[in-house]
Amino acid sequence: MADYENLRLDQDGGVAHVTIDSTSNFNSLNSTMGEELVHVATELNEDDSVRCITLTGTDGVFCAGADLASLDGDERDAPELRRLASSLHDAILQLHQAETPLVVGVNGVAAGAGFSMALAGDVVVMSDEARLEYAYGRIGLTGDGGSTFWLPRLVGLRRAKEIALLDEPIDADYAVSLGLVTESVPAGEFEERFHDVADRLAQGPTSALGATKRLMTESFERSLADQMAAETDVIAGATYSEDYERGYEAFFEKGDPEFTGK
Repeated sequence: MADYENLRLDQDGGVAHVTIDSTSNFNSLNSTMGEELVHVATELNEDDSVRCITLTGTDGVFCAGADLASLDGDERDAPELRRLASSLHDAILQLHQAETPLVVGVNGVAAGAGFSMALAGDVVVMSDEARLEYAYGRIGLTGDGGSTFWLPRLVGLRRAKEIALLDEPIDADYAVSLGLVTESVPAGEFEERFHDVADRLAQGPTSALGATKRLMTESFERSLADQMAAETDVIAGATYSEDYERGYEAFFEKGDPEFTGK
């Protein structure tokens, strides 16, 4: 696997671990990190050995948003913000469209671009010492990274506007109650739980899980009839997989299937 300046990438079995370790303060998003996120997302998307992807931060910080120190604070920033947003969007789109589960571990503050990346996970585990912050409005900017897409879908339009406009920090328990994250975990148990979730997904029927993820993603663009037609095609196609054969046999033998993701 490639080496990066702002990310750490390693693979343990079928789990590819991506850790934000930015050269900018507070794991902030800089232009090089944006390019690296696109590269790593594309690389993992094409790697058949990867059955689950994780994304977390280092040193008690997930990502505090864009690296403001690299900006000027006026219209001269438009090209740089366009580049940053475009690379972040390409990376998030790659992960969103991938038929590989994405587990996000919010280990500390996730603000701005970090907020958006946190919401992009299929499963999001959050430390009880972490917090989410929309943060864009504090410097007179609007949301990016898919934040204006995810928020209304996860919490409803009224609550999404409240989060973005009032911009109050969201602790882990409240984030769970809103549906922004999957679960809150005591800080001392965070790493273990985060990796346990990823390992469980990687050991599952990842081909079927990926297809289910895609069906749900595309459901917002279809009518009920079209969605059920797609479900019919996908479930019939799943019978050609080794995992279906293993799962079927294990069901009647009352054992646990050893899925391969194929």
